[in-house]
Amino acid sequence: METYDAFESSNIASLKYDSDTLTLQVSFHNGSAYQYFDVPQQIWEAFKLADSKGVFLNAEIKGTYRYSKV
Repeated sequence: METYDAFESSNIASLKYDSDTLTLQVSFHNGSAYQYFDVPQQIWEAFKLADSKGVFLNAEIKGTYRYSKV
């Protein structure tokens, strides 16, 4: 599991990605967290490089991948 939190975001606190299960976890400053399933490695890499994590989440993750609240 790789954790990524070296970024500034008004909404997102941290990102975690498990390359074995292709599961992305997004944790928010309000304490909530969601897991997104079957997220390809290249999407994870692009997410880490995105200038705005919130914009990327809304444009590339939400509505595309199955998810569950943690």
